[in-house]
Amino acid sequence: MTWLEILVEGAADVPVIKLVLTQRFGLVENVHFRIHRHKGRGNLPADLLGQPDPKQQTLLHQLPAKLKGFSHLGDDACVVVLIDADRDPCRELLGQLKHMLARLPQRPPHTLFRLAIEETESWFIADLKAVRAAYPKARLQKLGRIVADDVVGAWEELAAALGRKASEVTGADKYAWAERIAPHMNLEEPHSPSLRKFIEGIDREVSRH
Repeated sequence: MTWLEILVEGAADVPVIKLVLTQRFGLVENVHFRIHRHKGRGNLPADLLGQPDPKQQTLLHQLPAKLKGFSHLGDDACVVVLIDADRDPCRELLGQLKHMLARLPQRPPHTLFRLAIEETESWFIADLKAVRAAYPKARLQKLGRIVADDVVGAWEELAAALGRKASEVTGADKYAWAERIAPHMNLEEPHSPSLRKFIEGIDREVSRH
């Protein structure tokens, strides 16, 4: 069985990723995978080979050092990096990540980059049945007009559907949304193309052994 080290931007990403791994693939945390959360996305450091600034705990800033640190992993392991695309062109962002990886003198034997387009909340608003099951009083009319994975300000749209002002939403709120919505999501036939691609990538890695 493949061992997975999963790197995500923040705590709000954890519930849905954990659910995919445990429910969709039957994996067990700390037996088959670990999830490492960070404090946002950030930017890749100018010096990819230098020591990262400990004050910057964002995923991209820490990523080169963490990938070098995972170079000891065996062929039966994979480092999975999930990043919010936000408003960046996906091909350009993936190209930057792959270029960074290629420049590292030590790196894991297997690394999988995946994007949440535009962010993991995009996966939620693409699955209206899941939102309705978690929040029966949610206003879904506008969400129903959004094309899956369109860049629309996903968490702000979800907040509005749940009757919340975006300016008042906290990280704890986003985590709570994820905890409530994720268990109802269709993981066999995901509505979000980027969630589907994430699941397909995990499936390939798990099937290697």
